[in-house]
Amino acid sequence: ILQASWKGYKQRKSYTDRLQLLQGNIVGIIKIQSWVKMWLARKKYRARLQYFKDHNEEIVKIQAFLKANKAREDYRTLISSENPPLNVVRKFVYLLDQSDLDFQEELEVTRLREEVVTKIRSNQQLEKDLNLMDIKIGLLVKNRITLQDVVSHSKKLNKKSKGQVEEMVIGERQGIKGLSKEKRKKLEAYQHLFYLLQTNPAYLAKLIFQMPQNKSTKFMDTVIFTLYNYASNQREEYLLLKLFETALQEEIKSKVDQIQDIVTGNPTVIKMVVSFNRGARGQNTLRQLLAPVVKEIIEDKSLIINTNPVEVYKAWVNQLEMATGEASKLPYDVTTEQALSHSEVKERLESSVQSLRAVTDKVLMSIFSSLDMVPYGMRYVAKILKNSLHEKFPDATEDELLKIVGNLLYYRYMNPAIVAPDGFDIIDMTAGGQIHSDQRRNLGSVAKVLQHAASNKLFEGENAHLASMNSYLSQTYQKFRKYFQAACEVPEPEEKFNIDEFSDLVTLSKPVIYISIEEIINTHSLLLEHQDAISPDHNDVLHELLEGLGAVPDVESFLGEGALDPNDPNRESTLSQLAKTEISLSLTSKFELREGEDKDVKSLMIKTKKLIVDVIRTQGGETLTEILETPASTQQDSEHLKLIEKRAALDAKTPDKMKRSQSVLEDSQLPLEQKKRKILRNLRTLEQAGLVSAEAKHQEIINDIAKDIRNQRRHRQRRKAELVKLQQTLNALNSKTAFFEEQINYYNTYIKTCLDNLTRKNSRRSIKIDGKREEKGSKRSKQPSLKYTASRLHEKGVILEIEGLQNTQFKNVLFDITPGEEVGDFEIKAKFLGVEMEKVQLHFQDLLQMQYEGVAVMKMFDKAKVNVNLLIFLLNRKFYGK
Repeated sequence: ILQASWKGYKQRKSYTDRLQLLQGNIVGIIKIQSWVKMWLARKKYRARLQYFKDHNEEIVKIQAFLKANKAREDYRTLISSENPPLNVVRKFVYLLDQSDLDFQEELEVTRLREEVVTKIRSNQQLEKDLNLMDIKIGLLVKNRITLQDVVSHSKKLNKKSKGQVEEMVIGERQGIKGLSKEKRKKLEAYQHLFYLLQTNPAYLAKLIFQMPQNKSTKFMDTVIFTLYNYASNQREEYLLLKLFETALQEEIKSKVDQIQDIVTGNPTVIKMVVSFNRGARGQNTLRQLLAPVVKEIIEDKSLIINTNPVEVYKAWVNQLEMATGEASKLPYDVTTEQALSHSEVKERLESSVQSLRAVTDKVLMSIFSSLDMVPYGMRYVAKILKNSLHEKFPDATEDELLKIVGNLLYYRYMNPAIVAPDGFDIIDMTAGGQIHSDQRRNLGSVAKVLQHAASNKLFEGENAHLASMNSYLSQTYQKFRKYFQAACEVPEPEEKFNIDEFSDLVTLSKPVIYISIEEIINTHSLLLEHQDAISPDHNDVLHELLEGLGAVPDVESFLGEGALDPNDPNRESTLSQLAKTEISLSLTSKFELREGEDKDVKSLMIKTKKLIVDVIRTQGGETLTEILETPASTQQDSEHLKLIEKRAALDAKTPDKMKRSQSVLEDSQLPLEQKKRKILRNLRTLEQAGLVSAEAKHQEIINDIAKDIRNQRRHRQRRKAELVKLQQTLNALNSKTAFFEEQINYYNTYIKTCLDNLTRKNSRRSIKIDGKREEKGSKRSKQPSLKYTASRLHEKGVILEIEGLQNTQFKNVLFDITPGEEVGDFEIKAKFLGVEMEKVQLHFQDLLQMQYEGVAVMKMFDKAKVNVNLLIFLLNRKFYGK
């Protein structure tokens, strides 16, 4: 016990002494502990830092992955969630800002669109003048007009090719400067009117059917396509399609009594749709679709397709006579049945049919594999046509409806381009070049088979000799049927273009059209004439706009005083030229929302969204209500002020055409708290209209902002695509202009040759002026003549018979064939017993034309029947050494 007590005492004393020592040195102990802990923490930190440095690249990748994953998740929520959270939308509202690049691209699109529209109209005018030149040269050759007329027109063409057409249609440089200051108000009124016409298709749709067809066609080709800038961007293509849709429905409703009327008649809207899609915008499509296969058919020199038995028979007879130089014993005029009785004709026909099938298969493959290349507008109109006819004729079968669709897509749209590829720019032609008759017939034969197949029409009656192809036609129709069904399966324009009637309120630039003063006046006049039929309701906005415009002005009053010199001797000509001057109209709606006006809730919604975007960019929160009810901090006010200043600097550099409306501009400059108060007022109005709900914490308007963000991205993508497309279109139009200029040079060379022939001395005359022959400068050597008795020509087969004269008397008739002063002209005199009875002028070109047309026998002197082939053979051999 004593030992245990002693040991316990000693232990307690040792513990107490140790405790006193520690308590006496507590400050030092804490210091030692902190130093040790610091050293351990620092060692661990340095080791961790060294680890991070050693794995820096991996860490950056992981961070980037996590951030990107979060951003993707937020963006996925933005585009796919029905109700994206406000904090997600807030992260992406910066995408609604317009950058310098946006403005530059918009300006470039506007510039290119103006160039495209100008070039289209310039080319159209050049094409018309070139066609007129063709006619004038044709008449010149036939001596129906004088050379001076042609030279005069050529000078006019040369001026236009040097740029006068382009200058004539540049609105900013001429037309707009011609307007006096007091006329600007009227110009703005026209801008409001044309905006209404462009965005409300019902007016123009009704106006088209109030005019006679010949007048409506011209109106469509000029004013309507001008109003929509030839659909040079997606907005205008969308609006033009809505016009086509409305007008087609109106025409079917009021003009079509039987379903076949669409095929047998010439519906105005169908004609307009096809004309537009085959025109400047649609030519590239048809060219890509058909050019390779059409070119292959044309370049195949060995390909000869002729399915007309009579023509095959005549070609065979001609070939025999030209080869032997003797008259064939076969009859010249035969029926189809008689022609088919010859085995040679049957063999040639069978060979043509085999070639025809092979070539048609190639064209079909090109068409069926290129459905996506058919313009969306054509396919959508086909869909509207099918649905509208089904609605009016519910008993019509699917086959009947698809045949109508086929009539539109194949027969009206593609068929003419196959038959005449040179007329629709499907293939490149050199100036003065043309498709050979055999090539044209080959293309026509293919088009005929495709036409029968597309309409499921078999070869019968006069085409019964082609009955062997009927099974081929039936099989091809089934392929066409699937093709037409697939063609009608397209989305609605709103979905395709992501546009609706309110899109103009949020676009960066105002729509601009380029229209001549003459077209403005004509449209105004037509609207006044038919306003009651177009809009029976006199409270309609159209009546208000027309009343504000007043009477139709003439060209001079439209341009203002001083635009025309009253002493100008060519006043009418000048006035006519001024009427064609084009001006640009920046289209705007007269009926925009005004301050305090709540009837246009859609516009109010758009303005409220703009205000909310400004607020949530500088102030955060879980819900819109929370943000609007929470006062902004000083820092948030400062950030908002910087945002306003940045926007003001950007607005100062913005072109006038792209500036926002005054009311929107004023709203954007309000202080943050005032904006929040205005948003609350607007939200109450929108809630009364049923567009937003306080119970849903106004999530509807947040959803709309999310939709705007998505659309802004798509708009930028579409704009880039549009820039590329406009540049391609402009390049194609420039190529067409170059082709027209090449044709002009070709015509100039021809006319210069004619003038040289006129002025050259001691040369044969090649042109007559006003029907009078040019005096010869010197005597020309006597041309040798050819003399034959009728009996000799009868032996050669040239003369078949002479009315009123027996074969035994042919020896008393002498034919004297003398070459004329122009190459290819012959004078033929007929003498009976040495007495000249008759004489006739014969043109070798006319003989060749008759041979081309299949005319085997012609009459001379109204009495003698002559074999055309053998007469050509005789003249070739005796005068041209052939």
